[in-house]
Amino acid sequence: MKLSTTIAKIENIPNPMNVQIVNEFLDYMSRNGSSEHHQNNNLKVVIAFANFLDKNSFYQVNTKQQVV
Repeated sequence: MKLSTTIAKIENIPNPMNVQIVNEFLDYMSRNGSSEHHQNNNLKVVIAFANFLDKNSFYQVNTKQQVV
């Protein structure tokens, strides 16, 4: 999957706060010179986790049990 395809999937994340956080993470990786391959792989994982959380924000995850 291309980076542009993965970036397009950010807007489909159910929680608007998580959309903002993922976009900031993408900006951070871009500014620090991460390769497109590295950015793409990280975004895939973060987007999948955000979709798993559904309407919950990343900030609402406080325990390991919420992830497992």
